[in-house]
Amino acid sequence: MKNKIAAIILGAGKGTRMNSDKPKVLMPVCGKPMINHIIDTLKTVPADEIVTVISAEGQDVAKAVAPYKTCVQAEQLGTGHAVNCAKELLKGFDGTVLVVFGDTPLITAATFKRAAQKVEEGYAVVVLGFTPPEAGRYGRLVMEGPELKRIVEYKDATEAERAITFCNSGVMAFDGRYLFDILAQIQNHNAAGEFYLTDAVEVAQKMGLTCSALEGNPEEVASANTLEELAQLEVYYKKAG
Repeated sequence: MKNKIAAIILGAGKGTRMNSDKPKVLMPVCGKPMINHIIDTLKTVPADEIVTVISAEGQDVAKAVAPYKTCVQAEQLGTGHAVNCAKELLKGFDGTVLVVFGDTPLITAATFKRAAQKVEEGYAVVVLGFTPPEAGRYGRLVMEGPELKRIVEYKDATEAERAITFCNSGVMAFDGRYLFDILAQIQNHNAAGEFYLTDAVEVAQKMGLTCSALEGNPEEVASANTLEELAQLEVYYKKAG
């Protein structure tokens, strides 16, 4: 990699759906908290900076990721807002910025490097996609050749868009020169009143920037919101190991 690499890990989620008082990212996969799997992988990329976004009650997460930096998302106002909380810690950073969800512990260093490479090729936003056996209700990635034109949520998709099998994992990479300018233009004009990171693609294009996507393995991009999904991650981890 020619550029430096920073990573923002979104780790403010609660473990409510796992019937646990623990923050979700501290739930273990094969004996190690999910977020520590991610940090260990990022260290091998290697990432020059790692920042974790935590909740106001996220002291345990801060301890788990030490000595790496943390910032607090005091209100849960969406994924775009969460990433923007890292602005002060990454001020002036002009390399690639990876945005990783703290419950996706199986993404490999090779995939992170591929995402960073696409940013170096000149794309301002790069989305990690995947083609699952059943596309179901995942957001769809609408491509034109190598360019990503938009991310369409299932509920908003036309029949033609729902026929697309290339889906959004949520993990993204940004050119650090543009990241926070893009985030500043994301609006919260939606039913939840939240700032969605997926809107970064539309904003970037309005700024005259280009976006792309790369394909990851469906098992590699798997995440966990429930105990059943956590158990499935252990299966995938052992299989990949």
